[in-house]
Amino acid sequence: MWEILQSMALAAFPIFELRGGIPFALWRGVNPVVAIIVCVIANALVAPVVFLFLDYVHHHLYPMRWYARIFDRFVHHTRERLHNAVQKYGYWGLVLFVGVPLPLTGAYTGALGAWLFGLDRKKSLYCITLGILVAGIIVAAAVLSGSAAIRALFTAG
Repeated sequence: MWEILQSMALAAFPIFELRGGIPFALWRGVNPVVAIIVCVIANALVAPVVFLFLDYVHHHLYPMRWYARIFDRFVHHTRERLHNAVQKYGYWGLVLFVGVPLPLTGAYTGALGAWLFGLDRKKSLYCITLGILVAGIIVAAAVLSGSAAIRALFTAG
């Protein structure tokens, strides 16, 4: 049970998200299906929290110069990376952006991008969640296939 809670915490934490939570869960012996489900749920809960933060807390912090610098840099990066996907594919672009498990393409950045572009909140949450599910499956498949390949390499011969 402790491994599941730790995996969920990693999956909800910026930078790590699913790329940290799922491999950790699998490394600790959690069933792959359980690992995907709990990490996807934990990561999906991030988007509504980000929206709440941006709606109710962000404007109080923005006058602080250190916060504004960090936020503006992150906004610039998010606009640059997400603009073309949303412009070209609409909400499916948001799914693709979140669904590719690369650094700075997860739930946090997807929610910020949806907020920046004024996308419908409900549709955005569905798309971000779908993208998280896709990313979870990709991460789990990569970890499991990599683990199998490593085991085969060391047991061959």
